[in-house]
Amino acid sequence: MEEIKDKSLQTYLDELASKQPTPGGGSAAALMGAQAAALVSMVCNLTLGKPKYAEVEADMQALLAESEALRETLTGMIKADVDVFNKLMACYGLPKATDEEKAQRSAQIQWVLREATEVPLECAKACAKAIALSRIAAEKGNLGVISDAGVAVMSAYAGLKSAALNVEINAASLKDRAFADVKLAELNTIMQTADHEAEAIYQIVKGKL
Repeated sequence: MEEIKDKSLQTYLDELASKQPTPGGGSAAALMGAQAAALVSMVCNLTLGKPKYAEVEADMQALLAESEALRETLTGMIKADVDVFNKLMACYGLPKATDEEKAQRSAQIQWVLREATEVPLECAKACAKAIALSRIAAEKGNLGVISDAGVAVMSAYAGLKSAALNVEINAASLKDRAFADVKLAELNTIMQTADHEAEAIYQIVKGKL
């Protein structure tokens, strides 16, 4: 079966718009993050080798390596979200005619819900990293493409906030509240400075236009 990342943009959007449960908001969040990383890479690639920006050449090389690694990670998360959601839907389809079947079904649902909470949490962490990388691009990148650093941070921020919603909705269904609370605390740590940081980077970009 063709992987979602290898499909055309039109096919992906058609599937996103359809009645099918996947791809959905989780994979869209990962795509937003991947776009952010790609835009950071774009700023790097259009800064490297320019005499005017020779003093930040090494910084841009290092940033490009990070943004490309992050882009690969987030691209993989597009499929990871689809996979875990499909696993969850399969669990909901398990038989529940007897008490034993009901107990097994419930246990399976709860087990997969743990993964369905962790997958978007990892996406949120990756998007937060994309925000951090976009700051470097905004501060040191080629002024001719500085607006792309702004689009990068906004895309990363949207991905982060979107992934957070998926963490929260799945964590709410977990019976293991200790596990859920740990994951929600991790998310809260990530989110505490996200609003301020995204806006600060956006304003850095606006100040250079």
